[in-house]
Amino acid sequence: MMADLDFYFDPVCPFAWMTSKWVRTVASQRNYQVEWRFISLRMVNAEVDYDSHFPPGYERGHTAGLELLRVAAALRSTHGAEAVGRLYAAYGAEIFDSEPGRREELNRDSVAFVTPILAQLGLPTDLAESALDTSFDPEIRAETDRALSLTGRDVGTPILHFEPPEGTALFGPVISRLPDPSEAISLWEHVVALSRFGGFAELKRSLRETPQLRGLGIDVGQIGAEEDWQQGHRRDAVDS
Repeated sequence: MMADLDFYFDPVCPFAWMTSKWVRTVASQRNYQVEWRFISLRMVNAEVDYDSHFPPGYERGHTAGLELLRVAAALRSTHGAEAVGRLYAAYGAEIFDSEPGRREELNRDSVAFVTPILAQLGLPTDLAESALDTSFDPEIRAETDRALSLTGRDVGTPILHFEPPEGTALFGPVISRLPDPSEAISLWEHVVALSRFGGFAELKRSLRETPQLRGLGIDVGQIGAEEDWQQGHRRDAVDS
């Protein structure tokens, strides 16, 4: 069955994770089919000098995201596309919805990080070794290039492709808080309406709150600090 939405994600992007939780809420209410696809921030920024463009630690974090995508690619090849959504949900729960510090554990050893996640899902734990298997990179790069061909290259994650294959794709929406279930559909309908107008290109502000995620130290009910983002990074973190 053709998906109603192709969702391109990098597992280490907190904004992609927040948007994915919103999309899952909408899908459960509207019975939408979502195909979870790959976009690697490490590959998107392959030609970028991380030291001058990003805060410290971003290169390793983006590389860890690529390693998690390799495991997802290995899983897809053996268990099908449906399993990718389950794995991404487990990734995000560990990285962003657990106590702070899990991202540091991922950055230290991605194989050790993903092994218990696979076990929890009842999946073969030897798939964790795929994190270091670069033979999956051409597949991930092709999917990354496909995502960027739909939006243009000056974007980040997530990328949502509505009503594929003919429908329009957009970067975002970038949200810092999860809408209430009663508000989720309203937001969805507004975003889809924008996507259906062929002349729509961009609606943006660079100010972002730290996402309301436990792993980032922001609990439900708290509002994260507002920061100015530029070209995929916190501007003040680089300028300082």
